[in-house]
Amino acid sequence: MADHAFEGASRGEQLIEACRRNNVDLLAEIIDGCKNDKEISDLLNNTTSVLGNHLYHEAALQGNYEVIDMLLDQPEFECDPTNRVEGDTPLHSAIRWINSEPPAQREFGNALVEMMLEAGSSTRVKNKAKLTPFQLVDPRNAGLRELIQKHEYAALNAGDFVGANEIQQPKPNASTHFDAPAQEESDEDAEFSGSDDEERAEWERRRKAKKGR
Repeated sequence: MADHAFEGASRGEQLIEACRRNNVDLLAEIIDGCKNDKEISDLLNNTTSVLGNHLYHEAALQGNYEVIDMLLDQPEFECDPTNRVEGDTPLHSAIRWINSEPPAQREFGNALVEMMLEAGSSTRVKNKAKLTPFQLVDPRNAGLRELIQKHEYAALNAGDFVGANEIQQPKPNASTHFDAPAQEESDEDAEFSGSDDEERAEWERRRKAKKGR
């Protein structure tokens, strides 16, 4: 059941507190009260705090694994919203939380980031300081740096990244050209490739008619 301390609060306020406090029961109750998937996705993707954090940011800033796991299971959930102040994605926020925690929390933090990456969080989005999530990682946290690099490498091999040197120029004989096209054969001059008798007869008639002009 929902925490009675939130009675009288708006649905948005309850959602924000649920994400801040890792209150999966309250989050589940609000989701269950929605009429359909569209209402769920609109509510979870568009609810923000007064500082411009989305629900996902609020949960990530606290390292709230259980709430994040539930959010990521919802229909059409946005993995990379940016907040108003720093321009951070939730992945940036999670790394800020990990950096503030003692080394003993790194294993848990790595598991949280791995879940977020597998759900679709991007490692390439830069915040207002022009930093990617990887660039925010504490250099002493070798495990997290390695985890993000492995994910980027896997994405590269899957074709998600295309470097400038990987873009192939069109071949001279490619079917698509951007220069002046060669003169095309007319329908009458094209070699007949069909096998239907009526089509063959029509082709012959058109060819003879052209020659008689």
